[in-house]
Amino acid sequence: MNRVEREIAVWGTEIYLDVSSTKLDEAEINRVIAGVEAFFFDVDDELSTFKENSSVSRIRTGKLKIDDAPEMVQEVWRGCLRARELTNGSFDPWSVEGGFDPSGFVKGWAAQKAADMLYRAGCEMVQVNAAGDLALRGGPWKIGIVNPDNKSEIVQVFQVTDENIATSGHYEKGAHIKDPHTGVIAIGAKSGTVIGPDGGLTDAFATALMVDGTEAAQWIGNPELSDYTFWAINRHENTAWSTGPNLGIS
Repeated sequence: MNRVEREIAVWGTEIYLDVSSTKLDEAEINRVIAGVEAFFFDVDDELSTFKENSSVSRIRTGKLKIDDAPEMVQEVWRGCLRARELTNGSFDPWSVEGGFDPSGFVKGWAAQKAADMLYRAGCEMVQVNAAGDLALRGGPWKIGIVNPDNKSEIVQVFQVTDENIATSGHYEKGAHIKDPHTGVIAIGAKSGTVIGPDGGLTDAFATALMVDGTEAAQWIGNPELSDYTFWAINRHENTAWSTGPNLGIS
């Protein structure tokens, strides 16, 4: 088994790749990774809210209509609409100052796209970690969830195979997620983790868990979400709750 690990600096963070293959040698794996890296920079060019000439920035300033945007942007727009619908508006990229901001969807979406590129090219074991949004192929991978109050403590471990896992919480960025319903800092949960088949949706659902906490029960029972696992740390109690097919191993 040939293995390559790589860090790619993009989107103001580091994306970590851990890729193994019995079919490709290291040089071939690196060539595939080069294509993934190019994709990540394309995503940044089109979907960044910090780049003045990105498609998203031009949509936010009224210089570009979504129907005229590149397909990549339209795909993310549709995914965000779906996430807003499924969470009863607790994930809403249109509620933020300045207009449409897909940041809470894009990392998970792009990680899944990258993992699929690597897997289709012949890499059997793939981890793409986009700052807490992971796309995993092969497995099982053991993924630990860190206590937001003590980063040296792992409070839950999940085994994940051929799925995506996203965690939102008051970690490096502190309290930064706003409740779309009130416009103030979200107080629903201290940390939220979601495992499921769609990377963009797992990213968005983890954000919505932070907003709703236990009130997320109003939407996570949707039969369409039966393949998703939800795990959250309660804000004001030293407790956690979960629902879904992946029960974790600790």
